[in-house]
Amino acid sequence: MYYSPYMYPHNFVNVPMPYVCQHPIYWNYPQATNMESLYQPMHIGERAENIEFKDLGKQPFVINIKEAAERNRTFRTAIWTGNHLQVTLMSIGVGEDIGLEVHPDVDQFLRIEEGQGLVQMGITENNLNYERRVSEDYAIMVPAGTWHNLTNTGNEPLKLSSIYAPPEHPFGTIHQTKADAMAAE
Repeated sequence: MYYSPYMYPHNFVNVPMPYVCQHPIYWNYPQATNMESLYQPMHIGERAENIEFKDLGKQPFVINIKEAAERNRTFRTAIWTGNHLQVTLMSIGVGEDIGLEVHPDVDQFLRIEEGQGLVQMGITENNLNYERRVSEDYAIMVPAGTWHNLTNTGNEPLKLSSIYAPPEHPFGTIHQTKADAMAAE
């Protein structure tokens, strides 16, 4: 038996996509009228160093979360805040940490996009008996009421995305530094 590309529906054929890297960072739908204000078009191999993200919550939103997290330069930026969950990007400096915290009524999901670290969790702030080393592509689930901290143990910024359910921070939150985040709390 031989393979015929016309034997299957067209959406099952593996077709090369040479311009797949030229997609926008994010796309606001349907209110987007000035697309240049939403993203900066990129060329293959080009990386922007200072991209500013804004909270586009409560409207449909699509993003390459890995690319966005890697480009984020702020300690914490909310990029989507809805009624029931919130997505943030974080950049933790070398040797720094998120800070020991607990969210009594909020479950949290963190995904490491770049770098390496140590996550610690426990039922009290003095008993962080759950420890794991994490690196790129690891996911961390923090149940509500669990004390937790994430420390950057690598020699480059730790880039991650975080989902809070329900939202933890006000709509549009941007903390340039950890000190800004501590002051806001």
